Amino acid sequence: MIKENLKKILEELPEGVDLVGAAKTRTPDEVLKAIDAGLRIIGENYVQEAEKAFEAIGARVRWHMIGHLQSNKAKKAVKIFDVIETVDSMKLARAIDKACQNMGKVIQILIEVNSGEEPQKAGVMPEGGVSLARDMSGLKNIKIMGLMTMGPFAGDPEDARPYFQKTRKLFEEIRALNLPGVEMKYLSMGMSNSYRVALEEGANMVRIGTKLFGERVY
Repeated sequence: MIKENLKKILEELPEGVDLVGAAKTRTPDEVLKAIDAGLRIIGENYVQEAEKAFEAIGARVRWHMIGHLQSNKAKKAVKIFDVIETVDSMKLARAIDKACQNMGKVIQILIEVNSGEEPQKAGVMPEGGVSLARDMSGLKNIKIMGLMTMGPFAGDPEDARPYFQKTRKLFEEIRALNLPGVEMKYLSMGMSNSYRVALEEGANMVRIGTKLFGERVY
């Protein structure tokens, strides 16, 4: 099933769009099936889950942190992940920068934007995105590669469109500044429910779990 699902998704994605397989609660066996079928990027929500999966799978794929990262987990996170998509504050950015400095690594990060301006969600508010990018661009062991946003979890995918548009606008705004250490290559938007709308609004990275692995069994 995973192999067939992956094939369908990859056939649908335009050229130049990266697929992140959202592996939250999935077993290493399920993840390995997806890798064997051609998945190249694994997204994990929790450092602890990622550690177990990484132990079983190793560096044969790229690892993305797609869940909220606490500053005190930065040290463990930078050992596993190639990209941290959920950096939303200078406190977290400094913790990641320091952890990378200690191991001589420069890590790619995306700034997470709370495009729906929902108080219960992580992410920098859109109006704070430019100043956060400016501040973070001074850190030597971090390379800002773009933006990430969640959008609504469920409901009509069209409801997510304004949030994706807002994030794309911020993406272009930051890119136009040509800040040092900021490449603005990736716009990570859209999940199983909303990725088609996200693609229409300029996403070149989508995070898909349910449509790839099937419904979660809790």
